[in-house]
Amino acid sequence: MLGYIFDIKKFAIHDGPGIRTTIFLKGCPLKCWWCHNPESLKEINNCTLNNCEDSISNITKKYSVDDLLDIILKDQIFYDESGGGVTFSGGEPLIQVDYLIKVLSECKKNYITTTVDTCGHVPTESFKKVHKNTDLFLYDLKLFDDELHKKYIGVSNELIKTNLEYLYSVNANFRIRVPLIPGITDTEENLSSISNYLLKFNKVIPMDLLPYNKLSEDKYRRLNQEARLGSLVTQTDKKLIEIKNFVKSFGINAELNG
Repeated sequence: MLGYIFDIKKFAIHDGPGIRTTIFLKGCPLKCWWCHNPESLKEINNCTLNNCEDSISNITKKYSVDDLLDIILKDQIFYDESGGGVTFSGGEPLIQVDYLIKVLSECKKNYITTTVDTCGHVPTESFKKVHKNTDLFLYDLKLFDDELHKKYIGVSNELIKTNLEYLYSVNANFRIRVPLIPGITDTEENLSSISNYLLKFNKVIPMDLLPYNKLSEDKYRRLNQEARLGSLVTQTDKKLIEIKNFVKSFGINAELNG
């Protein structure tokens, strides 16, 4: 079995605890206007993941489970010393769930802690398959208003909420991630709605607030794609602290990350 991967980042420090290797898998069910990794989408939308020989862009490489595990194991000493491990991101890693299951299982056999960074918009069955071999889920909540979610992300957020509630029901470990897109997701209305929703869970849920950066805008230019939001102004440090304090006022354990 082969996995389609468009990047492997070693010594990552923002994708879970400790020093990590982050594996970026191709494919995503969302169409976020601000997509941070547009290369995860390019030239994959009109093919299936098992029949993409002619349409996958040359930025993507195919890895067997053994080949990928060899890469991961090379840095095991850094994981052990820092409390790190491997993170599977994308795109959406659960798009390639059968491949992901096998890699997660091999990581656990080798005592490597695992994190899955997910948008949540995949069949619940996929979470049922992987949660026992996943130490931490980094779970995106971008927009709480469903109509805004459909407008800016292309799908309803109902399945995303359903899957988060499933992870809570099986006592999975997760952190919420909110990308702070100026004027869209960083508004008080959106952040208060997300915070109040999280209060329904009978546990303190940590939240990572991800400041907007212009890296994706540069990627769109290199890929000859249009950035749908144009050029946005990044939040100032003062604004980011205000946002963090606003979320913390709801009793949410919020931190700025990245």
